[in-house]
Amino acid sequence: MLFEFERDFAGSLRCIPMIARQKLDIVCIKLSLRQWSQFSREERAELADLPCTTLQQQTVYRDRVVHLIEVRCDEPLRPLAAPCLEDWQEPDRMPEAVIRQAQADGVPPPTPDQWAALLPLQRFALIKLARSKHENENFVPAMKEFGVLVCDPRVAA
Repeated sequence: MLFEFERDFAGSLRCIPMIARQKLDIVCIKLSLRQWSQFSREERAELADLPCTTLQQQTVYRDRVVHLIEVRCDEPLRPLAAPCLEDWQEPDRMPEAVIRQAQADGVPPPTPDQWAALLPLQRFALIKLARSKHENENFVPAMKEFGVLVCDPRVAA
């Protein structure tokens, strides 16, 4: 699953799509873009498509990523200190980073009802985009795509 806002840069799987980023976070692996690019196109597609919901699936996913890093990369595995699952799995608690990014972009943040109605992957994407130094230009397009921002108040009618 690719979001429309990431099709230009992740559609070719040159960049790590949000669905794979979410799974990497779940299994506590920090994967660099350089490492990602050393995987074959098929391996990148596999990492985007493999399920990662149950503990068994997470173990399989983690083992696959570890194996790919070992055989394809000249950089070591970099584990994340701890999973950051609570932020995007909590429909009743919007992270401060999302509010700050919306304010920085001059748009209203999602309402509590809008935040709760988002799919977990959508909440994950907004959090990642809000925390990212180089990708937050996609924050507003993602908000529009997810139906949270109906019109961009920065654009005069």
